[in-house]
This record gives sequence, C-alpha cells and structure tokens, in this order.
Amino acid sequence: MIISPPFLPESGLTSSDGSKPDPMMDAVDKFELAHGIYPIAFDRRWHCGVHLAPNDHGPVQAIADGEVVAYRVCQHAMDSGNGNAGFVLLKHSTETGEGRTLTFYSLYMHLLPLAEYQSFGHDGTRLPEFLRKPSGPDTQGQVTPAVAGGGNKVRRKDVIGFLGRYEGVVYMHFEIFMTPGDFDAYFSHTQLGIAAPTTPTASDCWGHTYYTIPKEQSFLALPPQTGADHKLHGIAFDPGQVGTNALSLAVETYFSTGTKYTNVWSVADDGTRTLLTREPVPEADYEYDLYKRATALYSACPSDGYEMLRFGRVLSSNATQTTWVKVTYAAGKQGYIDISKPEIRRLSDADFPSFMGWKKLCDESTPFSSDGLCDINALGKLVNDVADSGRLTNAAETTEVQKADALSGYVKGHDSVRQALRGFICNAPSEWDSTNNQTRYAKLLDEDGFYNGNEDGYKEFLKYLMEIQFWDTTGLPAGQKLWFFHPLAFIRHFRKCGWLSADELAQCLPRVSISANLSWNTAYERAKTHHKFINLVYRKYLHANQPRLVHFLAQTYIETGVLRTMMEDSLGHGHAYGPFYGRGYLQLTWPVNYEKYKKFRCIATHGAGSYADPRITFTSTHVWADGDSAKRWSPLYDPQVVATDLAHAAESSGMFWVSKTFRHTHNMNRAADFGVSPLVVGFISWLVNGGGAGYVNRQQFAALLERVLLDTVGRPSHEVLAYPPLLPASSPVLCRTFPPTTVPFSQTVSFDYVPQTP
Repeated sequence: MIISPPFLPESGLTSSDGSKPDPMMDAVDKFELAHGIYPIAFDRRWHCGVHLAPNDHGPVQAIADGEVVAYRVCQHAMDSGNGNAGFVLLKHSTETGEGRTLTFYSLYMHLLPLAEYQSFGHDGTRLPEFLRKPSGPDTQGQVTPAVAGGGNKVRRKDVIGFLGRYEGVVYMHFEIFMTPGDFDAYFSHTQLGIAAPTTPTASDCWGHTYYTIPKEQSFLALPPQTGADHKLHGIAFDPGQVGTNALSLAVETYFSTGTKYTNVWSVADDGTRTLLTREPVPEADYEYDLYKRATALYSACPSDGYEMLRFGRVLSSNATQTTWVKVTYAAGKQGYIDISKPEIRRLSDADFPSFMGWKKLCDESTPFSSDGLCDINALGKLVNDVADSGRLTNAAETTEVQKADALSGYVKGHDSVRQALRGFICNAPSEWDSTNNQTRYAKLLDEDGFYNGNEDGYKEFLKYLMEIQFWDTTGLPAGQKLWFFHPLAFIRHFRKCGWLSADELAQCLPRVSISANLSWNTAYERAKTHHKFINLVYRKYLHANQPRLVHFLAQTYIETGVLRTMMEDSLGHGHAYGPFYGRGYLQLTWPVNYEKYKKFRCIATHGAGSYADPRITFTSTHVWADGDSAKRWSPLYDPQVVATDLAHAAESSGMFWVSKTFRHTHNMNRAADFGVSPLVVGFISWLVNGGGAGYVNRQQFAALLERVLLDTVGRPSHEVLAYPPLLPASSPVLCRTFPPTTVPFSQTVSFDYVPQTP
C-alpha cells in the first residue's frame, strides 16, 4: 500500500538523523493539537480522531487512493464565520501482502468554505470537479447538506480541500476507522490482542522486526568459533559481555540508510516495559553488508541467511538457521544470542505485537463506563500508570466539570500517557452517527451538566448536532460501533509496509514515455502479472524503501521493455557469452552471475540427491564460451528458468542489486540512498548497464516514479529536464565517472506526467 499524511510539508522530507526513518511523519506529528486528544474528548466522551493544525490554511490531501463515500462542500462558514462544516469521507482498499486486503476509511472534517479560498490565496482549480461547488443549498443559519459520494474517486495526494476552523480555532478533525467486518477480515490474521504471540508461519512480514526473549537466557561476548581477530568467516563482530537477562526482553530492530538500529525493553510480569536503550543502538553499514554477511556466514544457503538477517526468519520455507544478534540484555550490557532458538519469538509490524503498545479497547477492556464517559482510574490501569495509592483522582473531584478537568490535565500533562493512547484501537460509536444522540448526551441535563435547567438550549444543541452529523448519507449501517485508530499512528505504521497492489503498480507504469505508450488496460494487466514478484524484491532486497524502488523500477523498465519481456530482445544471437544472455527484471548476464545466483539460492546440482527448488531443470556437462576464455560449468541448471519463472526473475534481480558493488564495497542500495536525482539515476544506470544505453529513458522513468511513489508535491505536469552526461571526477560520494564514449554529451527530454487513471 502507498499511504501518506493529509499534509505534506517540505520540511518533513529529509532528516540527518538516520535513527528516525520517517521524517515526514515526524513533521506532521507536530501538527497535533493538545485539545481533542484521541480517543478522549475534553468532556470525557469518545473522541476517535485528532485535531491537526499546520502553520497555515494549506491544502488537505487524500492519504491514499480512495472512493468518495460522502462529502459536504459549503459556500460560507456557519455560526457567523466561526466554524466550517465541510468534510470528505473516503473508502480505501489496498494490499499489505499477497492475498492480504486492507479496507479502511479516512475522514477530513472542518474544511474551508468556497467563499474563503481567495482570502487565503488558494487555487480552487486544484480540487476535483465535484468539490468546486456547494453540495447543497446554502441557506442562512443552516448547515449545507451532506451528499453521497456519487461514484467519485481520488488518488493519493489529490487536494480534497483546504484547512478550515471550528469554534475559532484553525484545525482539521481527522479520523481513520474500519467497519467490524473489514476489521475482523484483516486482523484475524495478525496477533493483535494476543498476550503471548508466537512466531508466525505465514509469509506476511514487513516493517520492523521484533524478538521476544524469555528471562534467564545466556548471552555471549562473541558468537562461537569467532577468532582472536573477532571475525567469523571474515565478518567482524564487536565484543559484548557474558551474562543473563533477569527479565523478559522485547527487542525491536530496523534498518535506515544502511545502519541497523536496535531498541530493547525489559518486560515485567505485569507487562510493564522499561526501555534499556536510551537511544537506538546503531550498527553502521550492517544493512549494506547483508549480502556479504549472508554469503560468508551461511554458505549452505546464503539466500536463507539473507532472510534470517533481514526478517529474523526464513519466509520462503519457515526454516531456521543459527543467527547471532547483539542485544542489550541489561542496563549498559550487551551480548550475543542466537535468535533462531525456538523459545525466542520472531515477529514484525505485520503482526501488531501487543508488547509494542497495540491494544484493543472494547467492551471487555475499556476505560469508558456505560454512560459513555471515561474514568481516569480505569484509563490509568490501561496505560500502566496508576499511582501508588491506586487512585489518580482526588476524592473532592465529584462534579462533571471537576472530573473532566482532572482527566484533561492527566492526559495533557503526561507524554507517556498520550504515547500509549496512540496504540489504542477503539471499538466505539461514531460521533457523526445520530442514532444514539439522546442516550449519549443525556448527562448534559444532569445537575452538574452543561444544559441543566436549560431544556430549550439542549434541544437546540441536538438540532445543530444533527445538522453536522452525516451518517445517513454514507450507506454504512447506523448504530454500529466501528474500530478507530489514532490516524497518524495508523499512517506511520502502514508506511513501513511497502507492498504495492496491482492498481498501485499500474500507476507506476507510464502512459506516455520514450520507450512505449501504454493504455491503462495494458498497464494493469502487466501489473497484475508482475506485482507479486516485484513486491518480493522490494520487501527482501530494497527493504521497502520507496526511493530505492524508484531507482529499481526505472532500471527494470528499460531492461524489460516496461515489463513486456523477461528475456533480452536479441535472444542471445551473436553473443560471445552463449546462452547466458540477459534474463529477469534486471537482465542477469554472463556465466559468472548465473553461477553466483545458483550458489546464492542453494540450487542443487545434478546428482546431489535433492533440489532446493524442484522447478529447476539441469543440463548435462557443457563448455560455455565466456568471451576471451572458456570455462567449464559442470553441471549447471538451465539458465532459461530466470526468464520463464518470475520468482527467479525477481530473486536474481534482487541478488544482483545487492551484490553489484562500486569501489568494491558499496552496493546499489547505498547509491540509491543518496536520493532521486539525475546524477544518482545516471550512476545507477551505469552500474546496471555498464554504459549509456537507455540513459534518457531511465531518467524519464525515475521522474514519473518519483511523482507516483514519493511524497513530493507541487511538481508541474510538464517539464523539460536536462540530465548530466558525466559524474564529476571530484564527486565526494560516488567518486566515479562515466566512460565519456558511452554516454551522450548532452540529453534533455520533454516530460509529460499523464494522470494515472483508468
């Protein structure tokens, strides 16, 4: 899935802190206001959204491709200009893995009325046509009616409105929720709500990797058989300390710009977590060296070893291999432990592990009483933050106002509480559903209620409330509870997934390019064929890093004729290297690369008794010409399988991507991490192709992919791009020049970004 926040500030695009891999979400988190905190309103009722306030009345953008469920466009503000009732409700359906459909809704509330666009300098033509006029009559003193979506659709990053205000405060109310059916269909395949999760056997695995280590495990200073030089099979290991862990441990690992980062919590018997690592512990270049580590440490099957290092388990077969990981097991102490041991559970963000703060709030576990009001003591227990006395409230706090003030102060005054609330997934009614208004707000008439003694005011409040509510236009069942997420936590979590649906990959294929013009139907058919296998490369070898995917696809498109063929068009005729011509997504070429792939995937040779992959067929002994010399490959699998089997087409390309080095040490992921610029695109083109073939095509593909996949905004639909023909010899980073004879001296291309719609 591809997902982004509803605001895309330029300041959030980059960060110098590698331990924080999503600077965009770090920037948007700062927009959350202290009032209207999820999931509790100031009056102790459910508030299943957040209030976001960027620095200006900027554009609100769709967080993902979606279908419009309902919307309201107002011509003027209500309450004498004091509030905006405009909203858009979207339904999204995407994938997070093979056969793993995720359906959810996003709501954008308090959008600016049309009459105020000009005063803030907004261009209304940026909106889809259906949002450029009022959704109903603009009657003085009444809220403009909401209407059903009418079959309208939007794409991610489409502008769907502008930031408005409510009760004089500039902000947007933002929600993400799922229906009970959609929630159960998706989360029944995860370990959400399971107190003691087990290592999953399914191949769903994305985002950060987690280990649960039981207490009283032995940690070593170095892996066994490590030499006096602290190296094992040529791989260096930093010494740790021998010891045992007194408490169970929850370990989080993730990769960012080549570095592996680790966080560790000790977990008490009551589930209370204590962070042992004040900052994420870095292991520089660990990620860039995964291929080197896998081939050195797992000679029997480097591909399985790569998955152990990447995911903590082998996804393709659920096999395990001894894998030594350095972990902080006590304050100031680190040691090595084999995470393949059966008592150690290995999970990922795909599992929503409870020890990372995910918690379902429903009838069996909720701080909300039968009257719909939150109890401060029950909330304290859920966030493991109860005072020694067992009570957080003061006995003198008896009125509704006092209780509300105490709860508000408790939540606002404790960062740890607000952080815990971000992990709550709440089964609650929608405040935009009028079904239970009378029950929900009846306490407002009580002795200490806001409308006590003011029956007319209460009725006017309910009348106004029903004007704002819009559930009857959505087509969704009335009166049911929904599953709500902290919307920014939801977006941050699923941005780590990276699995593209067929529709999303089809958007990445160009309608118009130098190489080919594709209809939507052709693009979609190719995407359906290839998206699973491209996703496998993306997850395993590119580590679900979108700029890397931009570079990988830009190279893949030119090598495969925009996913038209997995075989070099020349079919090997006239090639000095015989049957070993280019095949796969990156056109694996030369006998040495085929042999390297055979060893990496542990493909058994004829007569070995068993085959790692039964789909492989084998030739008899042959002598293959290899340019200047002849080499004997005896016996070898049929290289044609790299073209005919898309799993091997993908795996061979992923292996090539991480094994191809420059300056003998740095692979293409390192190059891609320098950003999506013509300079970097050109350099990776040289690494893949060895020359200037298709140079401008690759640049054009990268320009398109940057717009579809990344968070960049505000780019024109038509540009003339000039590309550097050479890398400067003084380049401090890449430090390599193209051979001047193989790259055009100057290249420009007129680039049209055709909207990616059916």
